[in-house]
Amino acid sequence: MKTYTAIIERCPDTGLYVGFVPGFRGAHSQAETLDELNRNLQEVIAMLLEDGEPKLEAEFIGTQMIVIA
Repeated sequence: MKTYTAIIERCPDTGLYVGFVPGFRGAHSQAETLDELNRNLQEVIAMLLEDGEPKLEAEFIGTQMIVIA
């Protein structure tokens, strides 16, 4: 079992959830609900893994709060 970290945003124009795996080319999707997005991302990642384990171009580290005074 392999675990990937996805970044999730909501598009202000469409209201859809958009998710992508940093550094994993092609690992992105969108959906109306978070559950649907999770299923979509699982599906696209599984499809991409059929070509073999990818060499990730980046690694997710975390988030930071930036305060502007």
